[in-house]
Amino acid sequence: MSIGEVGEKLRRSTVQVRSGKGSAGSGVVWDGSGAIVTNAHVVDLSQALTVEFWDGRTLRASLDRRDLRRDLAILRPEPSVSVEPAWFGDSGRVRVGELVIAVGNPLGFTGALSTGVVHGIGPGPSDSQQFIQTTARLAPGNSGGPLADAGGKVIGINTMVTSGGLGLAIPSNAIQRLLTGRPPFELGVTLRPVRISGPDRDIGLLVLAITPDSAAEYASLRSGDLLVGCGGKRFASVEQFREALDNANERAITIQFLRGGGGRRREVTLRLDQAVAA
Repeated sequence: MSIGEVGEKLRRSTVQVRSGKGSAGSGVVWDGSGAIVTNAHVVDLSQALTVEFWDGRTLRASLDRRDLRRDLAILRPEPSVSVEPAWFGDSGRVRVGELVIAVGNPLGFTGALSTGVVHGIGPGPSDSQQFIQTTARLAPGNSGGPLADAGGKVIGINTMVTSGGLGLAIPSNAIQRLLTGRPPFELGVTLRPVRISGPDRDIGLLVLAITPDSAAEYASLRSGDLLVGCGGKRFASVEQFREALDNANERAITIQFLRGGGGRRREVTLRLDQAVAA
């Protein structure tokens, strides 16, 4: 397909999201019932929500669920409608230099399209969360809209623009947990990354504080423990820890950590409802 054909298909699965009479953001139709993925910051719960589809239909919408940490929300139109959903791709296969296409409603221009390339993949300017960084031009109103590859598969949800003018998109694979309804796994710790001496340039996550009644407390983790890996794999970056939590199998995770001057390695298996130390 040409870029024009890809853009036309993306427009059919992109909506305009409005909170009251305020400024509009964008959203992406996820399934045939009209369920919509957008940014949490686009949704003002103090105002009535409406969504406008590509064919001009405007419906009230309700908030189904949201993840404030990842700045994601799912809206449900009322009543449900039959709408062609977007194709979602595997953001794990995205590579720097690939062509990308962004569609949204910037500055009042409905269904505007911009193109660019993947500039980088990594944490944002003030967060360990992974983003797809692109040169596609974004503006207010693009938030919540799709970032797609050259084949039209949505690989991310546009969420912000850096001070240097590059766009950041939440990878599509990070959206799957919210869409499937699985709540975020929280360990209940305050962490600070520290460099571990050695040839592998690994990092450790120093536990500064433990949240009361959290999984970490039930597992008898302590302030001063140094988290060094998960599932036998050492941490090479802060975002690997967050990804390990997000991808926890059946809400369980096994963490390796060091405690005390002896530097003994220990493991703890954590669950949302219980934690058992190994």
